[in-house]
Amino acid sequence: MDEPHRVRIAYLGPAGTFTEEALIEFMGTRPYDGIPRPTIEDVLTDVVIGSSDYGFVPIENSIEGTVTPTLDAMIFRFRLQIYAEYILPVRQQLIAAKGARLEDIHSVYSYSHALAQVGRFLRDRLPRAELHHTDSTAEAVRLVADAKSDAIAAIGPKRAAELYGLDVLIADIDDHAANSTRFLLLNNDTIPRPTGDDKTSIVCFQVEDRPGSLLSILAEIASRGINLTKLESRPTKTGIGIYCFAIDFGGHIAERHVQEVITDLNRYLGHVKFLGSYPAFVNQKHHSEANSTIDPLVGELLGQIESSRPTQ
Repeated sequence: MDEPHRVRIAYLGPAGTFTEEALIEFMGTRPYDGIPRPTIEDVLTDVVIGSSDYGFVPIENSIEGTVTPTLDAMIFRFRLQIYAEYILPVRQQLIAAKGARLEDIHSVYSYSHALAQVGRFLRDRLPRAELHHTDSTAEAVRLVADAKSDAIAAIGPKRAAELYGLDVLIADIDDHAANSTRFLLLNNDTIPRPTGDDKTSIVCFQVEDRPGSLLSILAEIASRGINLTKLESRPTKTGIGIYCFAIDFGGHIAERHVQEVITDLNRYLGHVKFLGSYPAFVNQKHHSEANSTIDPLVGELLGQIESSRPTQ
């Protein structure tokens, strides 16, 4: 008898990243095969070509804001949808070889967001250290482990230090104690059923740049009493001053007021790219049924809502 299919989830690796830590917490006791990939682009590509069922990537940090490689890839290069979100409290550590001393460190390696999250610590405690960017925090820790030098250190998770046999030289060096990162679970086209506490993410491309265009977009959302949770402009890569708007708001595509927002934005104000309707992190346990709609875009999206929520 064949064994049941284990869900394959690609994530930003190598082993020991905050992304892996968040994925472990998110999945809990549910069985899955985690597939570490070296870059965010590689994670998303794995999902598109079917090597993985889902991708798990960082999208936003409470100190440094949006992880632009993830957002831009979702907007401009991939047609993937958000299936779930997860928020992980982040604690950065200064990691070095066993026996290393702070005064001997002259180079520090980490992911760009991580370096920014500990900027004050680096200025105060390691003002002369050269900073080097890596593709992930765990990659930085692995580099330090391979170097076997007391003169270099990494910024990253405690788990990575343990995995690669290094010491935490100084713990919890974040500039802000409330540091946290939001992660997304992405898939090709399945929309989870509404829970009653959901988010919808879209990107709105303007047909033309005209006065009040952003106000018109916001008015469509506000007039229906929908809670706007995030708004960000991103350059469309087509010319100076030409922007699209990435928007998160409360509700699910199965709900009439969300259908109306997407219908009117798509019809009158610009092209809408749907990024997903999914359970909000604070409450992912209640289920309800979907409604019908008329708009072609909305109708297509409703057809992607799963008939039952699979084990992830």
